[in-house]
Amino acid sequence: MPLDRRHALTLGFSLGLAGAAVPLLGAGTAAAGVGPIRPRIHERLEWEARDPREIATVVRRAPEFIVIHHTATSNTMDDTLEHAYRLSRAIQKHHMRRNRWDDIGEQFTVSRGGHIMEGRNRTLYAVSRRMHAVGAHTADHNRSAIGIENEGTYARTGPPLALLGSLVKLTAWLCEQYELNPYEAIVGHRDLNNTRCPGDYLYELLPELRERVWHRMLGRRFDPAAWELEQQSFPRRGVLFAERPERVFDHGPALGVSDSP
Repeated sequence: MPLDRRHALTLGFSLGLAGAAVPLLGAGTAAAGVGPIRPRIHERLEWEARDPREIATVVRRAPEFIVIHHTATSNTMDDTLEHAYRLSRAIQKHHMRRNRWDDIGEQFTVSRGGHIMEGRNRTLYAVSRRMHAVGAHTADHNRSAIGIENEGTYARTGPPLALLGSLVKLTAWLCEQYELNPYEAIVGHRDLNNTRCPGDYLYELLPELRERVWHRMLGRRFDPAAWELEQQSFPRRGVLFAERPERVFDHGPALGVSDSP
């Protein structure tokens, strides 16, 4: 997308319904007190999560970042809820058995079918109280960042629209709950750690994600057809990495010296 069009799009999203400029304020004031509602999130009991080794630490403050990851798995065409449940169980098994962590690392997972799953234990409890359940997904930032795993590998292929739509709803709700500015809070894993995650193509979509989230916080609905049309004109950087993941579930540094598993 050319720079001038990007600026025009951003300017358009900053206009209210009456055409007046809307300042970039906290989420609590973005839509006259009426913000995005919680999307359908499948809780741990539903996808049959195993018990954690240790209960997650909950810190009594909001996270600073919402970190976008990809799962580094194949881009399956299976968009069923049953597949989404299997995905969460597979990630948790990998994190607990191979990595020897206390539980699944991320707070949320979005499947290619657009199904949203709760990840780390106590996540929904913490978000509902504007607190933060510490996970294991972004090295040296886990106490200040919520992680969202998006199923697939996105070096040169964009995510399905079902996934993107759910990601918009989830991140908008989190920004509203925590009174976060989406233009500052929503980041890619590679912004905080030395990693390829979340893939070149998904990373290129983050500016658009931030704008869509802000749009939703102003009371506008996600339009997947419009997003699909706009994706056709996104710039294509050189393909830096192969589409097939080198190691399944390995998206880069998840724990640092200051983190616990």
